[in-house]
Amino acid sequence: MKKLTLFFFLSLFLNALELIEPIKSVPYDKEKAVLGEKLFFDKILSRDNNISCASCHKPSHGWADTEAISVGVFGRKGVLNSPTVLNAVFNFRQLWDGTAKNLQDQADGSIHKDFEMDMTSSEIEKRLNNITMYRDSFKKIYNTKSIQYKDVLNAIAEFEKTLITKNSKFDLFLQNKASLSKKEEQGYLLFKTLGCVTCHNGINIGGNSFQKIGIVIAYSKCDKDRYEVTKKEFDKCIYKVPTLRNIAQTAPYFHDGSIKTLQGAIKKMAHHNLGYEIKIKEAGLIESFLKTLSAKKLILPKEYIDDK
Repeated sequence: MKKLTLFFFLSLFLNALELIEPIKSVPYDKEKAVLGEKLFFDKILSRDNNISCASCHKPSHGWADTEAISVGVFGRKGVLNSPTVLNAVFNFRQLWDGTAKNLQDQADGSIHKDFEMDMTSSEIEKRLNNITMYRDSFKKIYNTKSIQYKDVLNAIAEFEKTLITKNSKFDLFLQNKASLSKKEEQGYLLFKTLGCVTCHNGINIGGNSFQKIGIVIAYSKCDKDRYEVTKKEFDKCIYKVPTLRNIAQTAPYFHDGSIKTLQGAIKKMAHHNLGYEIKIKEAGLIESFLKTLSAKKLILPKEYIDDK
């Protein structure tokens, strides 16, 4: 009886305390964004002309990768799962280890890493300056005689600012414009009362802090964590918390891409971070709630012939 009473009052408190914010648009330059979109899909940015940004951030898969671990130029395998770039502009850092401070840093790292695109700044400039369409576009937009690498990064980042998924069912619910089903409401209540919202909160329902995977029960595989950046023992198995927006579209899950289903991810996180063996019904309810976090991205004006 005492446990039920405690759960009841905890539920009331968490319902009153809303830790998730509706998503919003951010200002962006349309001409730069349209140019950045072409670059995002262009394989010329990779050494073997076979990899684009979209190769690991697939629009058909929630702008994440279908592979557990992404593959770059010449079939070179990386070390981590590629997270979605949807709503990445709201992350306080980019990449699992948080080493990229912003969208431009993230693009720069992907272009230079030998297991991703394996290109240098000068090689990018040389290739793009040999293409009339790009040369003319950069001259018009950036007012430069030749294409500069820093402007390439700027254009890609400007495009990524448009990858925002507004008006999910849950966002509309937060704005009193829609109602959740009974299962979705129960799932959201569980999400809060079990403690998931402790790490997954804010406008991006994640992406705003570093947290440990395996707080209660140790997680076995922690490659490329914060420890490798700071060399502090405390930072072992600590990563940037991923966004849960559009999470139903972006399997496989976790930094190692080891979990194939959303319910599997829910059970795994409950086990390692809450020390709780979640029941199948509870996992199903939370999954119902998480599916309300999906929405379509903003549509860019088509000021060029889309030949991707």
